[in-house]
Amino acid sequence: MRRYVALLRGINVGGNTMIKMEELRALFEALRFENVASYINSGNLAFDVVSSPHVSKSPTPDLTLADQIESAIQKTFGKAVPVMVRDQPHIQTVLDSNPFAGQFESHKEMHVLFLKAEMPADKQNELLANQTKDERFAIVGREIYCHLKLGVAESLLGRGLIEKKLKIAVTARNWRTVQRLAEL
Repeated sequence: MRRYVALLRGINVGGNTMIKMEELRALFEALRFENVASYINSGNLAFDVVSSPHVSKSPTPDLTLADQIESAIQKTFGKAVPVMVRDQPHIQTVLDSNPFAGQFESHKEMHVLFLKAEMPADKQNELLANQTKDERFAIVGREIYCHLKLGVAESLLGRGLIEKKLKIAVTARNWRTVQRLAEL
């Protein structure tokens, strides 16, 4: 048995892509995931995969699970929702690997963007070229750490420029949410 965390992009934010969490939990149970738990209303679910030859034989089980969940959401709710999946121990690694540890005062300053795949070098360079002293980024594997001293509202993240300009699907979580995901 292995525990995973699914991060759904844009669920129940700003009145768009509304799906009740109890409906999502039921969908995950219908997919034969066990011990399904959700955290807040914005598409954070933890679940166990007991035995699935489809997943266990995959070289990238988190991508296989993400595709399976995206397909089920499309079929059940008629909505295209990007899903990022990580095994739960990786969430703790994300916390432990924070390159800005000790450099922020509030969880509201720190965000993590979760990507499906690692960013190509040219897109990494483009993102890093847009840093300022108040808006710093660090790319570690399939995560982008965002230290936003002035908050998210007027940042590249808040204005949606990371996805629009770089044309990559991401889902963002603030630091407190990432901490809670490690506990689910």
